[in-house]
Amino acid sequence: MKLGIQPDYAGDFRQVVDEIVELESVGLDIAFVAEAYSFDAFGQLGYLAARTSTVQLGTGVVPIYTRTPSLLAMTAAGMDYVSGGRFVLGLGASGPQVIEGFHGVPYDAPLQRTREVVDICRAVWRREKLEYAGRKYTIPLPADRGTGLGKPLKLINQPVRERIPIMIAALGPKNVALAAEIAEAWEPVFFFPEHAHRVWGDALAEGKAKRDPALGELEVVVNVQVGIGDNVAELRDRARPHLALYLGGMGAKGKNFYNQLARTYGFEREAETVQDLYLAGRKKEAEAAIPDELIDGVCLVGPRSHVAERLAAFEAAGVTTINIMALEDTRAGRLASTVTLRELTRRPA
Repeated sequence: MKLGIQPDYAGDFRQVVDEIVELESVGLDIAFVAEAYSFDAFGQLGYLAARTSTVQLGTGVVPIYTRTPSLLAMTAAGMDYVSGGRFVLGLGASGPQVIEGFHGVPYDAPLQRTREVVDICRAVWRREKLEYAGRKYTIPLPADRGTGLGKPLKLINQPVRERIPIMIAALGPKNVALAAEIAEAWEPVFFFPEHAHRVWGDALAEGKAKRDPALGELEVVVNVQVGIGDNVAELRDRARPHLALYLGGMGAKGKNFYNQLARTYGFEREAETVQDLYLAGRKKEAEAAIPDELIDGVCLVGPRSHVAERLAAFEAAGVTTINIMALEDTRAGRLASTVTLRELTRRPA
């Protein structure tokens, strides 16, 4: 398995980059930068590209709504160039609270838009004259919708690669099927290995049946909170705020994708309780209401031997990259966790 890292939105990114440089030296494979409604991901990745030499770099993830497909393609090609062919374009639909609330753009047709964005990006990277007639994007813009002066253009520069890997973040069955069909990688969230096949197996099979063999095997990239040690209760408590934020606060009642996932795993009553408490402003109580079984299923917390068993479970469920969200408070602790995971993922066959 590969090892990745995704820094927190709110941290000091320059300090984070120093840490990533150190992690690169002990075998880190990929570093992702998220966006949400924080600083933009690409600006930070450019800085990271200049400071690293071997680690892959990816957006983890950027929304499909906030840039035109052509701009996404141009930016990805530029990132692939400055990184020497180390870039992965991670895309996602985000949610209406961010897309409509922060960007003022309608949150519509995420599946169709994703498919068309991917088509357009790949056409740009092949340096084709861009002519596209989709249900959501028409390029060049027709005369009755503009000046009539638009003409097909192709990217001026020669990209490092004509196929930059694309990763799609997806949870719902239709979204997952689409990712399995058209993307090099799929990023689920709060991945519970023992439940994954039941939740996503049919969707993955549906998408893979339509998959172009040229894409290769679907990679599965999973963000996982990691804390290695004997103080299991304390490590679980460190994992609770992140889970409570997503299960409780990322979306309105009835429109929270993460909460629905926890319900699908069998934690219906607990997920409802967490959301009710969180939305009522009782965040600490919401954190305490998250069941230990859920934490242990979607995180890597506990002694080395337990983490090794859980890594094997993730691998058996199809995970190809563990994206570390370290629970340690110190840089030395986070480095130690990465080294331990590197040792465990490189165990003899």
